[in-house]
Amino acid sequence: MAKTWQQKLHNGKDPVVEVMDKAMWGLPFGTKLLIPTPLMVDAYMRAIPRGEARSLVQMRETFAHESGADATCPLTSGIFLRIVAEAAHEEMSLGKSQAEVAPFWRMID
Repeated sequence: MAKTWQQKLHNGKDPVVEVMDKAMWGLPFGTKLLIPTPLMVDAYMRAIPRGEARSLVQMRETFAHESGADATCPLTSGIFLRIVAEAAHEEMSLGKSQAEVAPFWRMID
């Protein structure tokens, strides 16, 4: 059976900072790259004040700065953004209101 979006959101993993052993995504060899978690993305979205929006790039820059990394993985950040949005939809389909879920509509790109 496939995992629910909530199970994907709560995957139990911790964020990791890895040193890149090759150049990718326009980042040079040796870049300290943060691999975030879905729950980090969820918390970031929930902290965006009502009436404001943030971009994926802003989120990645914030995560990198807070973790002491040079950059945040663009691939996993996008995947985790989708997981958070789908988990919110899943929660709303079970009766939660928009006020109770991660406000994914505040993330623009």
